[in-house]
Amino acid sequence: MITASIVLFNENLETLKKTVDSFLKTPLKKKLYLIDNSSDNSLKNHFKKAEVEYIFVGNNIGFGRAHNLVLDKISSQFHLILNPDVIFSSEVIPNLIKALENNSEVSFVTPKVLYPTKEMQYVCRRHPTFFDLINRKLKISKSQIIKNEYQDDNLEKSLYPDFIHGCFMLFKTADFISLTGFDERYFLYMEDADICRKIKKTKKKILYFPNVEITHQHQKGSSKNIKLFLYHLSSALKYFTKWGF
Repeated sequence: MITASIVLFNENLETLKKTVDSFLKTPLKKKLYLIDNSSDNSLKNHFKKAEVEYIFVGNNIGFGRAHNLVLDKISSQFHLILNPDVIFSSEVIPNLIKALENNSEVSFVTPKVLYPTKEMQYVCRRHPTFFDLINRKLKISKSQIIKNEYQDDNLEKSLYPDFIHGCFMLFKTADFISLTGFDERYFLYMEDADICRKIKKTKKKILYFPNVEITHQHQKGSSKNIKLFLYHLSSALKYFTKWGF
């Protein structure tokens, strides 16, 4: 049994349908939770399927808090944190489950992630420093970005990075619940880096598994929108206050 949750906020319907269809094609018993932070529930009528539960929040409560709404609902073996702009084939999740089952030390696994152009997305990251976040915006040191994104490693092989950018995080459900999900103090951004630090404290690992791949549109909203940039900055300050600079 696998469950998944997608947090919605004014999503493009056609893009979201492709993501939902990708998950529903998985040849396993499954349940998908669509948690809608939009101001209206217009998406509800498009996903009336037995394997989909639509949860209308009615206001934007943030990414992590919305995902946490299903903590008391999921009784699966595996739970997928999924972005609404991801496409993947039916064999991806079964192969990732095998990778999880073969490693008792791993809490979640992520596949290789590609842009629609087939260019690599460097989702593996080292624990961020304050300079790393500034450097990603201003491109002060290219070599530091390469190091921070594990680009100097062989990303065609599995590895255990410090954290993984969270567009597709397949958890062992028991671990996700024991972590109490995401820290709800982050409205948007840095939740993935934070939960990876929490996993490290439990002496477990996260796994990057490039034997299978997904496609992620990755909007990079905080680099284009001042409001999203301020959310990112606020989350960064909370992260470094919690974990140190």
